[in-house]
Amino acid sequence: MSPRSSREPDRERDPDSSEPTGNGDQAADERDERDERDHRFLGHPLGLLTLSGLEVWERFSFLGMQAILVLFFSASEADNGLGMTPGAAASVAAGYSTLVYLLSVAGGWIADRMLGSYRSVLYGGVLIACGHYAMAVPVDAFTWIGLGLISAGTGMLKPNVAAMVGKLYSATDERRDAGFSLYYMSINVGAFFGPIVTGLLGEDIDWHWGFSAAAVGMTLGLIQYVAGRRRLAGRKESAEFALPPAAMRRATWLIVAGVLVCAALCVALSLAGALTLSGFVDALTYASMAAPLVYFTVIWRSPRVSAAERGRLRPFLVLWLASVAFNFVLFQSYTVLVLLTDAHVNTSVFGYHVPSSWISSALGAVSVLSAPFIAGTWQRMGPRQPHASNKLALGVLLGGLGFFVLVPPLLGASGDGWRLSLVWIVLAVLFIGVGDVLLESTGLSATSKLAPAAFSSQALALWFLSLALATGVQAQTVKFYGEISDSLYFTLNGAVAVVVALAVFAVAPWLRRTMHPVH
Repeated sequence: MSPRSSREPDRERDPDSSEPTGNGDQAADERDERDERDHRFLGHPLGLLTLSGLEVWERFSFLGMQAILVLFFSASEADNGLGMTPGAAASVAAGYSTLVYLLSVAGGWIADRMLGSYRSVLYGGVLIACGHYAMAVPVDAFTWIGLGLISAGTGMLKPNVAAMVGKLYSATDERRDAGFSLYYMSINVGAFFGPIVTGLLGEDIDWHWGFSAAAVGMTLGLIQYVAGRRRLAGRKESAEFALPPAAMRRATWLIVAGVLVCAALCVALSLAGALTLSGFVDALTYASMAAPLVYFTVIWRSPRVSAAERGRLRPFLVLWLASVAFNFVLFQSYTVLVLLTDAHVNTSVFGYHVPSSWISSALGAVSVLSAPFIAGTWQRMGPRQPHASNKLALGVLLGGLGFFVLVPPLLGASGDGWRLSLVWIVLAVLFIGVGDVLLESTGLSATSKLAPAAFSSQALALWFLSLALATGVQAQTVKFYGEISDSLYFTLNGAVAVVVALAVFAVAPWLRRTMHPVH
């Protein structure tokens, strides 16, 4: 008997219904039928509006801050920056992203075993807002404190919002992929406006003004989330597979003690000169390699996972590796492409100097504009749409081509005075942005269907570990930016994504056979 069926059904009252609901099979069927009748938000459940609205503001703050972070790191001290070399700045920024996605594993576990998705998202949002407010203080120490809080908060929030989106649909609901495309479009609405606002404030006034805007954005997101919580009717606020009370208390104390010990150890080692920033980034890279291996093993061996669920983990691993390859390219759009634009691209448009960080906004704009078209296409095609593995492989291929288009104009570029047309950057962003929508919306949807029931939030965290590994490896490879020719750099990085995409296309027949119920 499964852990779910061996428990008494939890009884709760749905604010939108006069009848109590539970987590038994009959209640689940009634919930699925109700959800398939819910078309109040562009043909989708109204809860998608609440979760999408939260992501607009969370990405506004996260990517708005990240768009200027590498520039802040590389700016001279006279310009109120930290004075790092471009390669080091890109490496540290990538290391920060690695930490964010590594902590998503803890966030998924806390949701599944302790707090539930709703509270995990809420508390994570509070930590993110506090982190951005800390970064608004023009003191170096507060920058690192703020980045730590944002990392912890995003790890709590990110996988659990995606898991909540998945629960809005039954496994057979054909709106599911389209719903995730709309959800991902909302992410990129925030990704578009965030860098515009923070870039204007950060580059033209002061970096910390840009960080302040990110703090305000996250605060607005929290207000919207709490105000719209009733739209998530029928979704539990407690953990579905909660630990027993005694184990819950032990886990709470262990988490608190672990955080305090790690913080004290880092401070002590830093003061003693034994922990450098570069060494910390290297440690994160090693952790990004070890964590997925450990976590795949934990889920695979768990007695809560059935044989059928275990079988679906094999194709999931292929999709996961494809995500690593694509995000290895994608996240360089927030570091290397920004640095390339800042140093070698004439960004004057009709006489107005466009901030270099707006390249990140262009990426969001492409995703926003393409997502409705992609979602509408899948919805119109219904059962005739391409298999999820082919959608995902196409996204990875476009990411690699996004770097390849930069190679011809970069051939022969040397010295400090050469210039690259903005058109080439825009073309690269176009390929990467469309690929981003294809891969992430399909990957999130597939993960929510392939995930074992006992690891619904943690499986999304495992998906985000692909981003952790991508940025962890990137933290090392970006150190070569500026050390080798730019044409060679973009050729090698783009080739990684292209080769992986072709491999996924090659195993597509096997994926179609093994990815049920994913279509």
